[in-house]
Amino acid sequence: MENALLVSLSRQMALARELDVIANNVANVGTNGFKARSARFAEYISPTARADTFPTQDRRLSYVIDKGTPIDLSLGMIERTGNPLDVALQGENYLVVQTAQGERYTRAGSLEINGRGQLVTQAGQPVMGDGGPIVFGSTESNARIATDGTVSSDQGQRGKLRIVRFDNPRALASDGANLFSSTAAAQPAGPQARLETGAIERSNVKAVVEMTRLVEVQRAYQTLSAMMGKTDELRAKAITRLADQQA
Repeated sequence: MENALLVSLSRQMALARELDVIANNVANVGTNGFKARSARFAEYISPTARADTFPTQDRRLSYVIDKGTPIDLSLGMIERTGNPLDVALQGENYLVVQTAQGERYTRAGSLEINGRGQLVTQAGQPVMGDGGPIVFGSTESNARIATDGTVSSDQGQRGKLRIVRFDNPRALASDGANLFSSTAAAQPAGPQARLETGAIERSNVKAVVEMTRLVEVQRAYQTLSAMMGKTDELRAKAITRLADQQA
């Protein structure tokens, strides 16, 4: 009976984890460049679990273990904005931004110029060029970005966006604020890297799919809760009857 509760508990923990992943995806349906994640689980078979009703052999029990939350790298919908500082990255490439924790990576290409003349993301992180942050003078105008990442104004070029890729992009870790971090070194995307200017990549979250998953997870959780309640009730009755027999 205890084994049944433990197996159910392992599944409930997995469902709670999946619910967190789904909730994060749904919350970022409107976040530019956001990449959805999914929950992955595996069966863990315990060879040492023993049932008292089968004293002559061990019973192998299946538990659920968390195998991570892989990222979905499929391209989100490209939306035309007409803003000369908006860029949509092609392929599995990323922009480099500077944060208080060091360099981070993003596909959110809705860029702007802050009060200090720096090219920044909507969250205010400076966007890195090949030579460092890209800065405009106070008298410059007509800022724009070319398809190869070159940033210029009416006074000439101001740098080139640093665009990178990763040998194993699925190992990227979410770092909050639509940013990614990686323990592996980023590789230059090279001259073949291209941007779609005047456009942004929307989130690749499929809202209908996520809401369907949400309903499925909630129902599965409720079913397990009901089963655990019945199991606990059965145990209480068994204890009561054993006590009556002894009396």
